[in-house]
Amino acid sequence: MTAALADGMRERKSWRGRACIGALRCRCRRRLSPGARPLLAALLLGVLTACGSTPGSRVAVYQNESFEASETFSRLFDAGVDATCEAARRALLSQGYLLTTVRPDAIAASKHFQPDGEVHVQIAFNVVCAPEGRQGRLATAYVSAIQDRYALKKSSNSASVGVSALGSVSIPLTPSEDSLVKVASETIPAGPFYDRFFALMQRLLAQQVDEQQ
Repeated sequence: MTAALADGMRERKSWRGRACIGALRCRCRRRLSPGARPLLAALLLGVLTACGSTPGSRVAVYQNESFEASETFSRLFDAGVDATCEAARRALLSQGYLLTTVRPDAIAASKHFQPDGEVHVQIAFNVVCAPEGRQGRLATAYVSAIQDRYALKKSSNSASVGVSALGSVSIPLTPSEDSLVKVASETIPAGPFYDRFFALMQRLLAQQVDEQQ
């Protein structure tokens, strides 16, 4: 009898719970108009999305920096600082780069590209030479290149002309002022781009040695 009585009480509680849920659903349906239901669904979806995307789930850009030895922006050369930076200077000049800073241990240069009619790209190249080994007979060249992308923004000119019958009338002029707006900027990642530059530096260093002999 006791077990049967307990089962009956649990069944009553379960029935009451289902009845309450059904009543709440009926009340919500009565209070909400059919046009408001999609809005409520969208609001609930937005709340769930906001709760799911916590600040910790977003990975910051700097977290992708691995600092691995295989991905370097440097190369060791069998020459001193002056000869290494001189090879870097000649390498940049031979590829059409415009030198902006020239020091015995540092070189800075830039080059402009126009891959599209309204897209301009500028590469800023930086080289720093540091001595290595005893008496600085070796040198390491540290390089980095920043690629800036610009988009052409057009703005038409207009002039106001006074007309007695109409008052002031704005007339667009045919010439327009074009300006470049920076839309992206990033450091070119380590890889074939720098490998080609280092290979050119190595060939130029070999030529310098041949000229001195």
